[in-house]
Amino acid sequence: MNSASHPKVLLIGTGPIGIEYAKILQALRKDFLVVGRSESSCKNFFSQTGVTAQMGGIQEWFSVHPNIHSDQIEKVIIAVSENELGIVTLTCLEHGCNNILVEKPGGLNIEEIKKVESTSKKKHALVFVGYNRRQYASVKMCKKLLADDGGVTSFNFEFTEWGHVIQDLKKAAGVKEQWFLHNSTHVIDLAFFLGGNPKKIVTFTKGSLPWHPSGSIFAGAGESSSGALFSYQANWSAPGRWGVEVLTSKHRFILRPLEKLQMQKIGSVEISEVPLEDRYDKEFKPGFYEQTNAFLTENYDLLCSIEEQKRNCATYEKISGNTHSLV
Repeated sequence: MNSASHPKVLLIGTGPIGIEYAKILQALRKDFLVVGRSESSCKNFFSQTGVTAQMGGIQEWFSVHPNIHSDQIEKVIIAVSENELGIVTLTCLEHGCNNILVEKPGGLNIEEIKKVESTSKKKHALVFVGYNRRQYASVKMCKKLLADDGGVTSFNFEFTEWGHVIQDLKKAAGVKEQWFLHNSTHVIDLAFFLGGNPKKIVTFTKGSLPWHPSGSIFAGAGESSSGALFSYQANWSAPGRWGVEVLTSKHRFILRPLEKLQMQKIGSVEISEVPLEDRYDKEFKPGFYEQTNAFLTENYDLLCSIEEQKRNCATYEKISGNTHSLV
């Protein structure tokens, strides 16, 4: 490859999420190369973005370009299907890519996530997991207002999934069985991002679903690293929705839906909506523009590293499994 002419960003995946990333890279005026798999997916990608993707998958692409250097590919964005996330990330690491953003949760299961983390450490590579809710305009404003109030005193969250809808989704083998990890952790990651990671937690799990045998009703509570007390609940066999509430000595901040921020002042029952500068969340898939820009400009404090994700998996195992306590 001619490093002088080769794009600096490699985008892997031509499905709906890959298309979203491509639109943002175009808006940021970044040179990028796209690798897809099937002819139909690559054709649809072109129709949506005007960009030609190379077909055949990343393994075939690396067989043609076996030696990758940082002056040729500086950044890699992985937006493949859920069951391929870990496999493709490991493939990129083995071929010398050392700065990667992979869609959440970073692998099909916790075992794959741990393998990605250990491989990235061995390769001295940076890998980040795309939890785009961290980058919502509502969350950015919430963090500012929390700091203005002197910090979090308590928080609660709900990660109810619509089981009656999910049961009919067509997914690759093993994905729905890992739905908690692949989807619910969006809310849990966000709650702990705002309130601090748990240092004490007690969890309870009941029920099961044909596609998610490990549990369908979840509840628990604990104390975070910031000293805030927290609680959570979810019932995948009942009505509900995602939501996070964060409390300070002056306000209750409500993210329900997560894209909006509402506020309740102490001494009042009135709940008002907080104005947001959310242009990018309206123009693109919410959170994706700021997440991509943070990755490209190396504003890594805003992102979830693979090391953080590995640590978080210990909590995810407890929340999603049988009754556990961690002190």
